[in-house]
Amino acid sequence: MANATETRPFVPWKLAHDFMVDVFVKYGVPEEDARICTDVLLESDRRGIESHGCNRFKPIYLDRIEKGTLLPVTKIDIVKETPTTVVMDANNGMGMVASYRMMEKLIEKAKTYGMAGGTIFNSTHNGIAGYWSTMAEKAGMVGITGTNARPSVAPTWGVEPMMGTNPLTFTMPTDEEFPFNFDCATSIVQNGKIEFYERSGKPTPAGLVVTKDGGTMTDSGAILKEMRKGNCALLSIGGLGEETGGYKGYGFTTIVEILSAALAGGPFMKALSGKSADGKDQMYRLGHFFFVINPEFFMGLDTFRKTAGDICRGLRASAKAPGAERIYTAGEKEWLAWQDRKDKGVPVGDSIQKEFVALRDKFNLPYKFPFEK
Repeated sequence: MANATETRPFVPWKLAHDFMVDVFVKYGVPEEDARICTDVLLESDRRGIESHGCNRFKPIYLDRIEKGTLLPVTKIDIVKETPTTVVMDANNGMGMVASYRMMEKLIEKAKTYGMAGGTIFNSTHNGIAGYWSTMAEKAGMVGITGTNARPSVAPTWGVEPMMGTNPLTFTMPTDEEFPFNFDCATSIVQNGKIEFYERSGKPTPAGLVVTKDGGTMTDSGAILKEMRKGNCALLSIGGLGEETGGYKGYGFTTIVEILSAALAGGPFMKALSGKSADGKDQMYRLGHFFFVINPEFFMGLDTFRKTAGDICRGLRASAKAPGAERIYTAGEKEWLAWQDRKDKGVPVGDSIQKEFVALRDKFNLPYKFPFEK
């Protein structure tokens, strides 16, 4: 899936990794945790999901550490634990670190008991959800995860942002070179994509956002500003109303909201806005849920892999629409993106280039980037 039109310069993966780790450490994140956080962000870019990679390094993580709405040191408390379940308090630390520790525990439990589930509260943005479900897949298991987020999505027939983009993610082993990896928001588009449009100077396609009067918006910068004011909202998968199935996406968004909050008794909807009643910045206190299924406790991993692979191959081999190049299965495009990028590095646009240089100079770090003349 080579991108012949790519004009942005590439930063080698190791250079980007080492630099981001060093910057996280300068912001007070312990080095081991910094490596976890950096790998999650770069995994997003490796998969071609640029809305959640380097694009969010500064604005979502570093800036929030500076503002005090994200704590660089993650103090994890196990509130409740059984042989197959865990409830974890992340204490407003790095959501990626808490999620990593959670998946480590659940995978070990599922090795013994076949299934395991956990939930985290008082957390923060934990990167691409597919990273966590893929941890289970790499252990030969099925991974399922979801998270709530700051309110930006309206219910069907509503115009007020009430829930987050709330991804619901599944990763399953196959006998192919890549797993089945379904990782996406339950909204048509996520906040990170609009942030990416805004940073790239591009409009948001019409029909993804609803305004208070029931219309739509396309100015990406204006959408981000007005959404924070509650003057517009994203739409769930299926779009506006019921005829195109908007109520189905709305239902899935709500499922993720309930599981992310109710299993751990955490906050939800407007309480996750990151703003206090008087408009001041406060902790986000997000919730995440995770489930792991071990196929060995059913008909075995080999049977699971082959059946999943046969299903995916059958779908890709089915009749294509006129003019269509090919049919894909979930996770394939991300794997192809990695095949294209693994020897090149991460592509960085102007805004990220400026952020990298400014951060390097701020801390006097010994790095020189390929895009510098």
